[in-house]
Amino acid sequence: MKHEEDVPRERLIGTAVDLLRRRGLSSTSIRELAKHANAPLGSTYHYFPAGKPQLISEAVTQSGRHVSALLNKALAEGPVAGLEAFLTNWRSILIESEFKAGCPVIAVAADDSSGEGEGLPLAAAAEALREWERLISQGLAEAGMEEPEASAMATFIIASVEGAILLCRAVQSITPFDNVAKLLTSQLRAQTSRGTRARGAGKRSARIVR
Repeated sequence: MKHEEDVPRERLIGTAVDLLRRRGLSSTSIRELAKHANAPLGSTYHYFPAGKPQLISEAVTQSGRHVSALLNKALAEGPVAGLEAFLTNWRSILIESEFKAGCPVIAVAADDSSGEGEGLPLAAAAEALREWERLISQGLAEAGMEEPEASAMATFIIASVEGAILLCRAVQSITPFDNVAKLLTSQLRAQTSRGTRARGAGKRSARIVR
């Protein structure tokens, strides 16, 4: 059961996530956050004594954990299922927001002011991206992909999807995202299929040697 004090705090974090998606870091002020969260300005500093950097970093961390949980669950069914869940999450945000919202993690990472407040927002963004990459890379390795290739592929997936999100917001169309999604899914299916065949061949060779 949540304490009553947790409710306005979580509302402020949720509002920060939404404003970051839509406006970016520089245009997301403490005053605007309080206004959109229907919270007194003073309460923001009550819950986040370090001010905007602390609130933004917690919003980024929460958003990162949400995607990580989604990935962790889907990757249990294999890397293609993990990719599809990752794609579905961002595609839904783009469509439902009519291309007005993107990724709050990248919104922070791409902003010059993310290094303020001892770099808390930028550090939170970096940690979220590293965790997504780790989860995807681990899933690929478990499916038989060699470790260096798995890590590179995970980076490629995240970079491609994040780039597609930006393109869609610019051209106000889902086409760039769908093109990237199609190519990524096709490539990943082919690569994991090769990994599965290679593992099978290795097992057969081991049986022959014995």
